[in-house]
Amino acid sequence: MGKKKKYYVVWVGVTPGIYETWDECLQQTKGYPNAQYKSYTSLEAAQEAYLDSPDINSPQKKKAPIDKSLWESQGVILDSFCVDAACSGNPGEMEYRGVWTKDSSELFKMGPYTHGTNNIGEFLGLVHAIALFNKIGKNNMVIYSDSRTAMAWLRNKKVKTNLKKDAETRLIWELISRAESWVKQHSWNHTILKWDTKNWGEIPADFGRK
Repeated sequence: MGKKKKYYVVWVGVTPGIYETWDECLQQTKGYPNAQYKSYTSLEAAQEAYLDSPDINSPQKKKAPIDKSLWESQGVILDSFCVDAACSGNPGEMEYRGVWTKDSSELFKMGPYTHGTNNIGEFLGLVHAIALFNKIGKNNMVIYSDSRTAMAWLRNKKVKTNLKKDAETRLIWELISRAESWVKQHSWNHTILKWDTKNWGEIPADFGRK
């Protein structure tokens, strides 16, 4: 029997968040003053623990503050959530993550997965966020995405991609199938909004690779 996978929640460390290996957790906590972290046996349990932590808004979890007066004046809802994806190549190494809009603190990050595309990552990020908020009872969350394609796939509950199906893309197609099944079997009240990159700058969940 293989070793059971663990997920590591770092509440206080170099970059708080959820990590998939002990080595990654150690990089964030070794030598860090008063580091706080714990392992969990499922991703869902780790996400709930991170979200429910009384320290979720502690300064250690925030990036350097930015001036959001422009956002507020243009109608950005700060009490909201953002998702984004990054992909090196098309297809290529893909990952996605979700952060709180108001302080850019990261709630989840998945990947990298090989042989994905950016739009697929954007779609998976949206479904991941919706499913997580449904599970923990935050049923009216506003979620921003900067991908019209992913938003259309979500509305239609169907991914339309030219990504070929073969041994290299098997995992990606498994993730797509699971996400499509979830949106077909569940309902939600979350408001999904398009992030206005032209006027507001990069979405807070952006990976900064441009």
